Amino acid sequence: MRPDDIETLVSVGRPDIAPDGSFAVYATSRPDLTADRAVGQLWRVDLPAGEPRRLTRGVADRSPRLSPDGATVAFLRGDAKGRAQVFVVRADGGEPVQVTDTVGGVSEVAWSPDGTRLAFTARVIEPGRYGTVDGLDAAAEPARRITGIRWHANGLGYLDRPSHVFVVDAPSTETEPFYDPAPALEKPEKRVVPTEAHRITHGPTSWSGVAWNADGTEILSVPDAIESDRRDLRDRVVALTVETGAAREIVATAANLSVSAAQVAPDGTVFLLANDVGPTGVDFVAPGVALWVLEDDGPRRLTDAETVDLGEVGSHLSFDGDDVLVQDRTRGRLRLLRVSRGGEVVEVLGGDREVTGHAVAASRVVAAVAAPASFGELLVLDGDAAPRAVTDLGAAARERGIVEPLEHEITGRDGYPVHGWVATPEGEGPFPVILQIHGGPYASYGVHLFDETQVLVEAGYAVVYSNPRGSAGYGRAHGRSIRQAMGTLDYFDVMDFFDGVVSADPRLDAERVGVMGGSYGGYMTAWVIAHDHRFAGAIVERGFLDPASFPGSSDIGSFFGTEYVGTDPDAVAAQSPMAVVDQVRTPTLVLHSELDFRCPLDQATRYYSALKQSGVDAEMLIFPGEDHELTRAGRPRHRVERFDAVLDWWARYLPPAQP
Repeated sequence: MRPDDIETLVSVGRPDIAPDGSFAVYATSRPDLTADRAVGQLWRVDLPAGEPRRLTRGVADRSPRLSPDGATVAFLRGDAKGRAQVFVVRADGGEPVQVTDTVGGVSEVAWSPDGTRLAFTARVIEPGRYGTVDGLDAAAEPARRITGIRWHANGLGYLDRPSHVFVVDAPSTETEPFYDPAPALEKPEKRVVPTEAHRITHGPTSWSGVAWNADGTEILSVPDAIESDRRDLRDRVVALTVETGAAREIVATAANLSVSAAQVAPDGTVFLLANDVGPTGVDFVAPGVALWVLEDDGPRRLTDAETVDLGEVGSHLSFDGDDVLVQDRTRGRLRLLRVSRGGEVVEVLGGDREVTGHAVAASRVVAAVAAPASFGELLVLDGDAAPRAVTDLGAAARERGIVEPLEHEITGRDGYPVHGWVATPEGEGPFPVILQIHGGPYASYGVHLFDETQVLVEAGYAVVYSNPRGSAGYGRAHGRSIRQAMGTLDYFDVMDFFDGVVSADPRLDAERVGVMGGSYGGYMTAWVIAHDHRFAGAIVERGFLDPASFPGSSDIGSFFGTEYVGTDPDAVAAQSPMAVVDQVRTPTLVLHSELDFRCPLDQATRYYSALKQSGVDAEMLIFPGEDHELTRAGRPRHRVERFDAVLDWWARYLPPAQP
């Protein structure tokens, strides 16, 4: 795979399925270099064996949700200004009808149980800010008064645009189109949407989630109020009365839960995806997200938080009778589980896959999955029959050429097993080897088609990558073992796995090696090159590099460093790449994004300046307009430019062929 082959990486979003199981709808997305953005549309496939057909032709349509009768699809589409709005379209095709015209854009949408209304969340912008007044640009806006512990977020910016809950009548898909008014002496009111949305929430508190109760009188949502003095990850779940906006608390902060999803089963039972953050309210390291059911005396946990991890990004719930379907990440896989109300857990879909979305109806399951040879496909499961793919979206990537990595487990220096993979070019080698390190740290490398690895293999490099202690998918003890001990067990595991697989394979050249990683991987790369000088070069990307300055600049600085490296200055310094930067001798490329608020730009500039002061051969590349998600969701041209810079760096310091 070459850098511009990222256009072949087609992902499948969370699908939905008709109530009778007769068809499914889903959205695809892929990077497009010509448009320089992600593009995608909605698709429909008749089940069990139909051919997918395009349902919409927008630029970036996503998040399809079928009405309760299966006749209409609500989805999100960017308007002329790129703001996500709700549209509806007939489930068998037709011209979509715009439902909303919000200034701040819509985040999520849900049908009422009777299919007559739509609830959605949208950001509300203070008049005069963010282009709401023609001719008033950002530099001319009034000053922002900040009194809380948080003020910005990666991918968003300032937190002065709270997300609120709205309800709107669902229009008929046969409604008359709306037309722009002609010029007139008395300008008529411009009607863009069929009906005015009814706003349910108000004030500075932001809300996430819109889950209707069984009779359609209330909407469940999770408020997020900015704390004044200290961070608190404990959430409340509130039932909002649709007609009046009255709030009824159904889960209080006393439950000590951080809630990532609240959903209502068809019989009205409330389920949560949540993790216990302890009495301090900030214990988030290896959080152990579990499935909970809400009972009269409070939430009851149904899954074992120590061994079952439901916290993967995009994890959600589907209901099948009394059972709940959830996604569990384990050893680089994401499997689909069925959980009963008694807590019995049964695997529905496993194997070398990552389940990224699912829906179920009439005993038929559809699942969006990624796999070693495909970035995304839609699978159908009927009873005990083997899962069957109804798409072949990975064909283009396979035609360009991909290598499926080999899985290994190495025993580390203290006897601990370390799990990971090696991807190698065709031939006998010996090949130069690049050690890749993932972000997080509570994240993991998986089995899906990974462009980062494939591009390096295509260029002639073997790539070694693992899930050391601190990673997700191996139990909470594995994830929590580096709490306030970063750069210890995780460093040992990364290096032991690397040494183990390189020494065991004569195709891997132990004398020609490099190291790279992003976010926590950037932290660990910087840590590695301060303690091990064998590497010909290094790439430190969007790194957590200076824990001492992190609390005052990162959007998660109010709790991340406190939990991971602690607060004692000596202990923080003992885990800090900046504290040992003077030990680095390895030529280092520092990659960062201008609008990265997770690991802010000053983390990179301080580290780069220190390298220069120490006489290290170093360069820095900063991407304008990008945030922490550059490698996954940045502009496609920037992603290709970054790949070109990575390959250029390795060609200079670690040529793929012997001289």
